[in-house]
This record gives sequence, C-alpha cells and structure tokens, in this order.
Amino acid sequence: MFKVSGVPTHTFVRPSAFNRLKVALKTPGRGVIVEGPSGIGKSTAVTKVLEDLGLDDKITMLSARDVGDVEYIAHLPEMGGTGTVVIDDFHRLEDSVKSAVADLLKVTADREDPTRKFVIVGINEAGRALIESSPDVANRIEVVRLETEPPGQIEALVRAGEDALNIEIEARQHIIENARGSFYIAQLLCWDACLEAGIIERPDEKTPIPTPYASIQRRVVGRQKERFGDAVKAFARGTKFRPSGRAPYLHILRWLAESASWSIHIPDEMRMHPTEKASVGVVRDRGYLASLCDQPDIAKLLHFDPDTDILSVEDPMLVYYLRSISWPDFVREVGFTKVDYDERYDVALTFAREDRVYAEHLRDALEDLGHAVFYDMAEQHLILGQDVEGYLGPIYASGSRYVVAVLGHMYGLKRWTLFEADQYKDRLDRGEVLPIWAKGMAPAPFDKMRALGGLEFDTAGDLLAQAKEHAEVISRKLAER
Repeated sequence: MFKVSGVPTHTFVRPSAFNRLKVALKTPGRGVIVEGPSGIGKSTAVTKVLEDLGLDDKITMLSARDVGDVEYIAHLPEMGGTGTVVIDDFHRLEDSVKSAVADLLKVTADREDPTRKFVIVGINEAGRALIESSPDVANRIEVVRLETEPPGQIEALVRAGEDALNIEIEARQHIIENARGSFYIAQLLCWDACLEAGIIERPDEKTPIPTPYASIQRRVVGRQKERFGDAVKAFARGTKFRPSGRAPYLHILRWLAESASWSIHIPDEMRMHPTEKASVGVVRDRGYLASLCDQPDIAKLLHFDPDTDILSVEDPMLVYYLRSISWPDFVREVGFTKVDYDERYDVALTFAREDRVYAEHLRDALEDLGHAVFYDMAEQHLILGQDVEGYLGPIYASGSRYVVAVLGHMYGLKRWTLFEADQYKDRLDRGEVLPIWAKGMAPAPFDKMRALGGLEFDTAGDLLAQAKEHAEVISRKLAER
C-alpha cells in the first residue's frame, strides 16, 4: 500500500498544484515546466494528470539520467511532430542541450503547434535556468511549482494507506511531522512501521500498528547510513581534508539539514552564517564545490548549479538522514577537530602594497589548506562606500584567530599598515600575531615583534614557493590552537 518506488495507487494524494498542472498540460503547444524539490512527487503528478486526460499512452517519457534518452533529447529540435514529450531530471542536461530545448519551446509556442508539446520536469530553478539560457522564452511557458505539501496532505496520504490496509498507525502524527511535506518520506516511514509490526498483507480486522516513531527512525537512518554514509563523509571532508580546517562542506550539509526545503541558495546561506561566509565563499568561487558535486558517488545525492548557486538534493531521503543523525557524532566521525568558531577568519593578512604579490600567494596557499583568510582585495566590493576604518578595525582587533603581519621594508611607512598595527597591538602579548619579516630588515628600536618567533621571506626569491612553505607552518599553528 505504501509504495516507495513507482506511482502510488491507494496512497496517491493530489498535490496542491494539481489542477493548475492539469490546465497547463491541456493547453496546446505551450511548454510546461514542473519545478520542485526532489521527492515532492513531480513525476507522479505529471503521470496522474496525463492519466486523467487520457493521454498516458500517447506520451514519450525521457530522462536526463538515461544516456540513450539524452541523445534523443539532443535531436528533438531536428524532429517533426513528436507529440507530447516529458523530459525528467532536466537539470542534469548539459547547458547546450538546455538552450536548444528552450529555443524549441519558444518556436512550438509561437506556432501553437498542435503536433508538439514539451513538459520539463526538474528540481528547483529549472525554470530559471531555462529562461536564462533563452530569455525571450519567459512568456511562452507555464511554470508550475510543486512545493512541500502542507501537513493535511501528508495526513491524507497516511490515512488513505491505513484505510486500504485496514490498519491504524499509532505513530501517525510523528510521521506526518517528520515527513516535512514530502509524500515520499511519509510513504517510506509508514512502510517501515508496517514491516516492523509484521503487516505484509491486508488483515481481515482493523489492526493497530504500535511501532514507536523512534524505532522507525533508528532503522530508517541505519539503512540510509549504508547508502549515504561514505558519500556524505566524503562530501563533508571536501577536496582537501584538513582536520583543523574550517569544514566549509560540513557547514553546507548542516545548512541543508536545517533548510525548510530540499535545496539551498549558497549566497543566502552565507549571509545568514557570517562566520562561515569566507571559507564557503572560497570553495564556491574557486569551483571546488562544483567539482566535488561532479564526483560520481556525490552526484547521485547532490546537484550544484554554479550559474544559480543552488545546491539541491537528488535523493529526498538524504535530507531526512541529515536531519536525523547526531551532528556531534558525525563531526567526530568525519575527523574535524573544531567546526564552530567565534572568529570570522582564521587569518587576517596585513602588508604594504609593495609586498602584495607575496601576500596574494600566501592567501591562496592558506585557502587551499582550508583556512578562511581576510585579504583586502577579496572584499573590495564590501568595503566600497563603507567607513574603511570601521570595517577593518574589528577584523584586526578580534575578528581573526591570528593576524599575519607581512613586514616588508615599507610596512611601517604606510598609513593603512600603521592603522592596522594599532588595531592588533594588544594581541601581541597573547601570541595572536605571527610576523613574517622581509630578509634584511633591520630591527627597529623598541620593536616588540622582534621578540616573537616569526618567519622570513626573500623579496628577490621565489615568492610562490616561500608562500606555500609559510602557509604550511601557519596551518600547523592553527591546528595546534
């Protein structure tokens, strides 16, 4: 009764947008995009509408997950009257194919072609991606969004299954709450409750299902760990795992777990989590996040669109798994030594303009090691129009775990280096300032930093090699702290 694959029979509940979808599919020639998070029932809704319209035997169903179907989709623009074509998992297509389909939608709509109709099914932002690839298609398509369903819809599903199976699930309310608007998750939880109670066929008399929700959750999470455990751990560790790093990918997973839906907009999450903003920004801007999501095991679970900055879940059970696990245990299992920081940055760089090349290399090397670095040019767009002293002061005074002072020959002669030094001077005695002197720098009278252990760089030497070496030392210092 509670189907966990395929189109439900007894437990199908019409989603809130069912009628709008029905009207859209009836309109000749007009393209239809069906958006929504994974597991919300997009494909099922489309199938049921087509059944209602008596068109289910006249439809070509294609999936971007099928190599043969992808080749067929790419040739659609060259074909004549194709009838109604449904393209599932549209978000997984190459951009060039998306663009070609967008042009085809426009032509079909302009001609009100009765011999062709295209239905695009994809995760959130499928419509935006399609419109961005061909902006003038916006007024020629109907976008139907299937959001997470209200509790009443989930309850209707559970009760429909109970009636059909002649049972009563005592954990019904917990299942409704923890399904979080997903028909699929509700089906799976009910299925597990029945299986645990030994109900594998319809009893003659009304039978209570006493399985506690906590027991259902433990078993479901245990099974999902076998499916997701290794891939989720690999994602949390990222491309360059450092136990003392900032754990940007782990934070992204936590944001997904805390999200009300099955997808997150990375820039929005960064704004809401300022202490992780810098480290997550690095893995996004450098393409590390996109590269990680392209790895085969992770691509089965997560999809990242670098054009829209949307990270979406491919398997709805992943979100349930992330919401149900013990995060302290997960952090220890992954191997991070610390993931919550009071400071926004691990390192704030201070240097004179003449030493920018070395400072740039040092910043890159530290970020490659997983550390959040304040580097002025990286935040120039944020500083623009602001009180510069008001913006910089807190960063050097307390907003970083360490200040790394690149003390070249011009350092003490520049206005901004003098200002920055004044902000961090009280941190010298706490060991929170790490000096790097230019070779040949004569000690100044009463220079307190000369009493500190530091590093040295040769302005005439290989700056990149020196920066990488120094970054490794600083990284070990951060790990010790």
